[in-house]
Amino acid sequence: MQQARQTDSRGPHRWATLLVCATFPLIWVGGLVTTYDAGMAVPDWPGTYGYNLFLYPWQTWIFGPWDLLIEHGHRLLGALVGLLTIGLLVSVWRRDDRSVVRWLAVGTLVMVLLQGGLGGMRVLLDDRQLALLHGCTGPAFFGLATVMWVLTSRFWAQSVVRHEGGGALHRLSLLTVGLAYLQLVAGAHLRHLPVHASPDTFRVYLVFHLLGAALLAGHLVLLVATIARSYRSEGWLTRPAGFLSGLLVCQLLLGAGSWVMKYGWPAGADRYAFIARHVIEADGLAQSLIVTGHAATGSLILATSMVLALRSLRLVAARASETRLRASWGILL
Repeated sequence: MQQARQTDSRGPHRWATLLVCATFPLIWVGGLVTTYDAGMAVPDWPGTYGYNLFLYPWQTWIFGPWDLLIEHGHRLLGALVGLLTIGLLVSVWRRDDRSVVRWLAVGTLVMVLLQGGLGGMRVLLDDRQLALLHGCTGPAFFGLATVMWVLTSRFWAQSVVRHEGGGALHRLSLLTVGLAYLQLVAGAHLRHLPVHASPDTFRVYLVFHLLGAALLAGHLVLLVATIARSYRSEGWLTRPAGFLSGLLVCQLLLGAGSWVMKYGWPAGADRYAFIARHVIEADGLAQSLIVTGHAATGSLILATSMVLALRSLRLVAARASETRLRASWGILL
């Protein structure tokens, strides 16, 4: 067995953990902003109604309109994530001598600055296309933060676990990452569809999203089954695979619920008494939680797929593992 290089501190992993834990609520609140179409609740940027972002009166924020609450809250969470990213970068460059991890940390900072800039330009230009792009890059940043969490973990520094067929599992996991992200992009197009879009445009995006959901679901089942069959003794693979299975079930249920909450029950469903009595409340709590949860769970599927894609590299010999890491994830640098 060949030992991977150790970091001299647990600091980078702690920063990465904080970053991942702060980014998911940011994605959730950003989803709420989209669900309620609250992106222009604050018309200026980087300040809030002329105030410094951090000095805006909390009474006006907390007890003000709902749209203002979630939009300003989204900005504050974004600022927190930005500060945590800077902390991660400093910690990695001080404590970790691996060049690939150092430059991924730089890429993480560039990504969060890009994401913040896109959010600001969306407000200043009042451009829905920028909102769409902002919605696509958010999950990508979450995935990149997850990559940093894995690479700075104690597990990554442990001995390489060689296993015949590990390269095939890694390729399967990477394909899962690509499919999960493409599905997020398709969903973002549906959520940010212009009000003037034709019904035909909506149907095209919907068909792509449904086909993508079927393809991704089948692929996730294949990935999880492969791990359960060939790697059942490797808890560091079976645990995220089990979590991914749960996420898939939740996502399918949330997807069906989102359709009902947005577009109503299928034709003929009202013959059942409990459905006939149920009235869907537009922009109600149930609608906002289900629709936003569907979008946020997609990001969790992407991040978990990235964990599996990286951990599967530990099934490859050390030198090949380093080479594959650079080749597979070099696009993130």
